[in-house]
Amino acid sequence: MILFLTGSGPAVQISFFVFTIAALTDWYDGWYARKYGFKTKWGRFLDPLADKILTSCALLAFYLFYKAEPGFFGTNRIIPVWILIAVIILRDIILTAVRSYMELKGRGFKTSMISKTKTFLQMVYIFCVIGFFAIGLTFSGTGFGQAVRGLVFSGLNYYSLMIISILTAASGVAYIFESNSPADSLPA
Repeated sequence: MILFLTGSGPAVQISFFVFTIAALTDWYDGWYARKYGFKTKWGRFLDPLADKILTSCALLAFYLFYKAEPGFFGTNRIIPVWILIAVIILRDIILTAVRSYMELKGRGFKTSMISKTKTFLQMVYIFCVIGFFAIGLTFSGTGFGQAVRGLVFSGLNYYSLMIISILTAASGVAYIFESNSPADSLPA
């Protein structure tokens, strides 16, 4: 967050590198645990928590940067940016608390396909925003740099965030309906 918020080329480039390494190691850790059977209760709790911390910190950084640079999400905003980001973060906090409670009670909490898709799209979105911003700063003063930076300071950034917020909310609603299904009411 701190590196990104500086807005300087080298710091944003480092933030892009840090985010990329964090996202890749998180993916690799989950893949390795599934492939070789190293799944644990702690891992089932910590892996999604790490995802949520990583995405929430990046989204908070985007919001703070937007407060300093109002054009960061373009100019045509239907829903305020803070609401879109709050939907994502609050859904993640609530479902993490529910997941923890269910795990404590000895009940499984299966991650749905829509939630996996949501997490993947959030990571890709954050990767692209930080990456495009870093490229734009690296090549500032050139037409290419301006064009790439312009993607971040456009409605494309805003509408991508809005789609991800809607998908995040939908995945939260899906969990509510799945948790009320008769098969889920039995102890795991």
